[in-house]
Amino acid sequence: MPVILLLLLPLLAFGGGEDLYKKYCSSCHGEKRLGKLAPPLLPLFLKRVNEKTFIKIVKEGIPASQMPAFPQLTEKQILEIYQFVKEPVSVKWTKKDILKSLEKVNSSLSIEPYKNIKNITLLVERGKNKVWVLEGKKLLGKFDFKNVHGGIKFSKTGEEVFVPSRDGWIGKVNIKHGIFERKVRPCIYLRNIDISNDDRYILASCWLPESIVILGKSSLKPVKVLKVKGKISAIYSLYKKNKAVFSFRDKKGIYILDLKNFSFERIETTSPITGFFIDPFDQYLIGSSKEEGKLKVYNLETSSLVFENKIPSMPHLFSVAVWYYNGSFFFATRHVGKPVLTVWRMYDWKLEKEINLSGSGFFVRTHPSTPYLWTDVSSDKVVLINKRNFSIKELVPEKNKKFLHTEFSGDGMIAYLSIYDKNGSLILYNSKTVKEITRYPASMPVGKYNYVNKNRRFYPELLGQEIYIQKCWGCHHPEKEAFAPSFRKIANTRDESLIMAQILNPGGTYRLLGYKENYMPRFNFSQEELEAIVSFIKSFREGEYAKNN
Repeated sequence: MPVILLLLLPLLAFGGGEDLYKKYCSSCHGEKRLGKLAPPLLPLFLKRVNEKTFIKIVKEGIPASQMPAFPQLTEKQILEIYQFVKEPVSVKWTKKDILKSLEKVNSSLSIEPYKNIKNITLLVERGKNKVWVLEGKKLLGKFDFKNVHGGIKFSKTGEEVFVPSRDGWIGKVNIKHGIFERKVRPCIYLRNIDISNDDRYILASCWLPESIVILGKSSLKPVKVLKVKGKISAIYSLYKKNKAVFSFRDKKGIYILDLKNFSFERIETTSPITGFFIDPFDQYLIGSSKEEGKLKVYNLETSSLVFENKIPSMPHLFSVAVWYYNGSFFFATRHVGKPVLTVWRMYDWKLEKEINLSGSGFFVRTHPSTPYLWTDVSSDKVVLINKRNFSIKELVPEKNKKFLHTEFSGDGMIAYLSIYDKNGSLILYNSKTVKEITRYPASMPVGKYNYVNKNRRFYPELLGQEIYIQKCWGCHHPEKEAFAPSFRKIANTRDESLIMAQILNPGGTYRLLGYKENYMPRFNFSQEELEAIVSFIKSFREGEYAKNN
């Protein structure tokens, strides 16, 4: 063999699209391009990505995402990767395959017992494929889960957690007893999971194959595989009805899945709803249309469009902050690729404010116990936005290391911050004073999931806490007698209808409560305000009264 050919062999071996893909892309997108920590790289997922766009993405990365930049690659090398990933791959995964993948693990975990489930928060440490279990500021333990990405869900009691991976696996862990019980692979590439409101099913939205897989929550055995056509944005359960809602990134319509008979209802839309969230009271879907460049609101009861507004770029609606102030409900969202945060008034629907920030970001979070919206700007800064006047201040938890995401303890007293770096950390702050409490070393820590803050059925209660702070605290204490009876006493001695009547028409109910005179003012609450404050009062119910009411 000529000497020149021998010298060229190493270059040829690592110059082709397949070899370049394996070297630079496979760790996130999977050896067979089926997705792992990042989406699959198959023709189905690349229909709208031309050569020019592909080169830009690989060269520059994607801001406010986990896609890194590869400036060292030439355009020729990137085009070779592009040609390789455009080659078709056959993907099959049947109900029989799902059942075959089911594994009873029954592995004991080193997790200390917790005292209050509402303050349990789970952290995904992506760099080490681990999930942390924290209670307040105490780390109770960790467990392993391969290719863990995020989107962890709690059972109704919080005792069981369900951990998904992008490559399709779901693990069931009993954190009360410290047991990794079992795992199953409902599909090859998983979008997200949720739990039905009756606590019976795990719902898995899948991109490969395109389907919704219904699993038994206890057994993780497949109950139903519903084939769909299109890439599902996400699937979310309603908490007031035994139904779930989903939409497609590449297909018009909003779909409501009845979990009693697995039938679909369809709400017509003029373009695909590429991302969405459900409002705190299960009445509206707030979605985005990339095609039209609009934020849209649909009434889920009437199946009608009630509001639409132009937006600066696509909002990241899978992570919004919702709060109450001065008689109105609001939500805030970041916009992908733009250094902007928008604030929207809910229920009378309007754009309240557009706030320019120092960089693009993904996440914005809040809690009734903090006066701020906490958001990222793709740098080492945390931006704190006052919820009342929108004034801004900045915090640098760790210089020159990227801050990514905030979550709060159930009581809201602790803010957990992820410093996204191989040698990063989880930093705990007092959410009111913004003073550091402690920190833990962590490798690429990402999402954090608190039992209360990531459970939509608690949202009315959280908003009711803000109404209490703003309108009720002068007379009522949550647990102690003050000028008026405590919320604990009210919750455990009155049924819901009487609580509501006293709020709306105290002049007509005080005698029923044994009072000679009425000192309580009448509140002209909206339906949403009333539901929120009553939910907060009912959160103090105890024992049999709580079970029966």
